[in-house]
Amino acid sequence: MSKRLDPRNWASWRPFGLGLRKPNNYLELIKAFRSVKGNRRYAWRILTRGTCDGCALGTKGMRDWTMREVHLCNIRLRLLPLNTMPALDVSVLADADRLAGKRSAELRELGRLPYPMLRRAGEPGFTRVSWDEALRVAAGGLRDARFGAYLTSRGMPNENYYAAQKAVRALGTNNVDNAARICHSPSTVALKDTIGAAATTCSYQDWIGSDLIVFIGSNPSNNQPVAMKYLYHAKKAGTRIAMVNAYREPGMERYWVPSNAESALFGTKITDEFFGVHQGGDIGFLNGVLKHLIENDWIDEKFVAGHTTGFEEARRAVSEQSWEVLEALSGSTRDEMLRLARMLGEARSAVLVWSMGITQHTHGEDNVRAIVNLALARGFVGRDGCGLMPIRGHSGVQGGAEMGAYATGLPGGLPVTPENAAKFSGMWGFEVPSSPGLTATDMIDAAHARELDALVSSGGNFLEVLPDPGYCREALSRLKLRVHIDIVLSSQMLVPAEGDVLLLPAQTRYEMAGGVTETSTERRVIFSPEVEGPRIGEAWPEWKIFTELAAATRPEISRLVRFTGTPAIREEIERAVPFYEGIAGLRRFGDSVQYGGRHLCPGGRFPTPDGRGGFSAVDPPALERPDGAFSVATRRGKQFNSMVHERMDGFNGAMREAVLMSPYDADRLGLPDGAPVELRAGERSYRGKVLRAPLVPGNLQVHWPEGNVLLDETRRSPQARIPDYNAVVTVRAL
Repeated sequence: MSKRLDPRNWASWRPFGLGLRKPNNYLELIKAFRSVKGNRRYAWRILTRGTCDGCALGTKGMRDWTMREVHLCNIRLRLLPLNTMPALDVSVLADADRLAGKRSAELRELGRLPYPMLRRAGEPGFTRVSWDEALRVAAGGLRDARFGAYLTSRGMPNENYYAAQKAVRALGTNNVDNAARICHSPSTVALKDTIGAAATTCSYQDWIGSDLIVFIGSNPSNNQPVAMKYLYHAKKAGTRIAMVNAYREPGMERYWVPSNAESALFGTKITDEFFGVHQGGDIGFLNGVLKHLIENDWIDEKFVAGHTTGFEEARRAVSEQSWEVLEALSGSTRDEMLRLARMLGEARSAVLVWSMGITQHTHGEDNVRAIVNLALARGFVGRDGCGLMPIRGHSGVQGGAEMGAYATGLPGGLPVTPENAAKFSGMWGFEVPSSPGLTATDMIDAAHARELDALVSSGGNFLEVLPDPGYCREALSRLKLRVHIDIVLSSQMLVPAEGDVLLLPAQTRYEMAGGVTETSTERRVIFSPEVEGPRIGEAWPEWKIFTELAAATRPEISRLVRFTGTPAIREEIERAVPFYEGIAGLRRFGDSVQYGGRHLCPGGRFPTPDGRGGFSAVDPPALERPDGAFSVATRRGKQFNSMVHERMDGFNGAMREAVLMSPYDADRLGLPDGAPVELRAGERSYRGKVLRAPLVPGNLQVHWPEGNVLLDETRRSPQARIPDYNAVVTVRAL
């Protein structure tokens, strides 16, 4: 990799991009410094001694295993106040109606939850109770009840996931799910089916020096900012970068890496080639690329013959799909598909990266299968500079399913079957249910139908993350017991219920005695030690909350579910999840173990029954859009998950109410920037203001979660049960 300045990659000759539209990362540092006033020493210790609780790149302190440079992104800076703020005044909870109109950011800014709080049915608000009283109320509502448990990914360590799913199963149900369901569950399903491993096959260092990186429905400039430093170094090493997306993301066009002198001063051109596709049209485009690879003899025939199955079926499927159909579905052209096919065909190595632009569709599993087909066709698996990477947006999400906090999976990702249930029954000493449980969306459906009595929600906010907030609100109100475990307030806590509502205060990962671990996108299990600093009221670690709930509900098995601390949990994880070997030995800051090593499927040896990777015959989905209608997708702005940090996105100037529209469509409809419009999807509607953006015509984007009011809660993918975060709408000027 060259260390010389390279003006060919510069984004601008203006020093620091002065006068250009871009985020001000140095201003973020100032804001972070101000936001932790009174706790700056503690904040500094978190930044330098803790493992990042932001996206799933997994920096230890401000460094990682990819390069010897300092890393610090604005996502992590924006999370600092949550980890350092003082306790809220619990008197504000005496009247929940006074808080009901506050935005989520305003609720968080009130401070940390310090004590267990209880709201009885019909009462105006919450009163403080002891932990003994809280556990007694919870046990009374959970005993012999139909209930489910949901865990978010915000900073959730492996120890919490593991203990929680074990406690829930000790209570006789597999109704436990986590945020991976609404992020990358189609990736889990499709990768397991095709290559036998439900995780990224490579490491971040494979980006640097690879011939080609292709981002498909993914925008790391917003969601994984530290990754932009990797891309800067990849460009310096000669890597070409392509992007397949409906929107030409400004942050992926050019980016100023604040901790690198050259990029901070002149910026970096990131994307070399952009391929515009319709939202939902990825299969049409990717199948067209595969069709070109086959027709031009750009297939790695030796790899395909020696290490894969199903190629003839996949070849036959795409040969029967006409170019006219693929073009209409994708919104692209045969020539554009050829352009990417040639890039893949000429590349000796490539990494294919995707995110929720691929997964959050009713056909999300097939989207991923179409990507896998391209990697197998060129042999881009199991060697340096190559891989399949479903990049994760949250530090806790990779470990969630692997720890077994999944309605359809047990620890180690084992499917819920009688044989696997018997295995864990023998290990744990109590009977484990043998049939899959309710997924997160199924739990809301069951609550709405009054077929669920209680819900335990650790973090998260269904009113903001799932389609149709009104439907979710009604479902939450019909429960006889809700238990909310969190560090701060959220709007779903304030929804009145037909029964009791408990708020239980949790510790952050940095407060947990014995330290904890997270699993990064590259399968690296990283230790994060307890960080010395202030502690909040009577907050407990979530692993203890779940195990004590189980012990209070079923006292006869209390000894089977309790742990003495996080080291004991890690010892049990190592026994329950064999590929996590080494987790029990992680004790000090910076300790890590990467399961599977740098590459999964080394040398083309796949962890499948026959040792081969499997091609898929992927049929294009039937996407119908009436004349004059648009496809609308939900996007992220200046936020982390549903936590909105700023009303304006520094990359494109979009306010939260923006309706991103192509200039072609805006001109056709006579809509200038700022024009108020209404989007309608049947009886669902959303009002916003037009903002012209480099989108493929026929497509719109609105911010998530504000745009969730347009989404149909019944639309989900067939296997992963992920909600569809897209809709077909009409546009009316107001």
